[in-house]
Amino acid sequence: MNKALLVFRLKMSLAIIAILLLGAAFTYGIMWWLTGGSIGGIALVTSLVVMAFFLTLFQWLIGPFLINVMYRAHEVKPDDPTYGWVYDMVADVARANGFKDVPKVYIADVPFPNAFAYGSPIAGRRVAITLPLLKILKPGELKAVLGHEIGHLRHRDVEVLMAVGLLPTVIYWLGWSLWWGGWWGGWSEGRDNNGGLLLLVGLVLIAISFLFQLFVLYINRLREAYADINGALTVENGARNLQRALAKITLYMDPNVVKRTTNGTLRMLFFASPVSTEYIESNVDDLIEYWSIISRQFGRSCS
Repeated sequence: MNKALLVFRLKMSLAIIAILLLGAAFTYGIMWWLTGGSIGGIALVTSLVVMAFFLTLFQWLIGPFLINVMYRAHEVKPDDPTYGWVYDMVADVARANGFKDVPKVYIADVPFPNAFAYGSPIAGRRVAITLPLLKILKPGELKAVLGHEIGHLRHRDVEVLMAVGLLPTVIYWLGWSLWWGGWWGGWSEGRDNNGGLLLLVGLVLIAISFLFQLFVLYINRLREAYADINGALTVENGARNLQRALAKITLYMDPNVVKRTTNGTLRMLFFASPVSTEYIESNVDDLIEYWSIISRQFGRSCS
């Protein structure tokens, strides 16, 4: 394993640990301060953590079945006359990543190009590919995308993000509870008039929960980059093919992305519109070259 990859993994691990510890210390610290060290405040936070855990766990367990319904996904078997080759490709990539069992393979009938990994203990590990993605990608490019998705399963990204995502959920629920308690305490007769403080703290916690959500998005971006590295390292010509696949997806979703403005930037209109594979193939190299220029300019600006 090269030094750059080790540094990246260390950075990602430290970020996850820091966010978890910071979130826990902040949440329990707020309740300790509000209750003057009362065991009741600690019990409230703990109960919220437990409640959030079981709610997230329930969503995780049934999530794959709901996804299949929403994406109109049907499972592909090895002997499928139309998509059996997709199953074989997933099997090849899974074996290259050290999987003994092949994840379940699904074809999703939706009008946009995408692939994603998902699953749960009762649904098993799954990989889904949409029909438009099969249309626009060449086999090598599709294999690189699958290397990315298998990387998510290999790195247990669903579980990691579920654990990190508990923090903003708990902080939000705690803030909402305090806000509601402050509002009720301020407007109800015969109660201690501490509603103003609870209301203020509740609103602050709700705002902070959104800040922690940004941290979760940062971790998610790191996990996406980690999956990119997995696709690049475990699939032949993975880096180049993954780059071409991303360019093709971008062109499919926004055909006007290759149109330059007068100052040389791209018009990013971001609207979905079906385009021909010929159009995509003829413009993919231009888009990759533009990305390379932007990346070099960004690198020079940061140095």
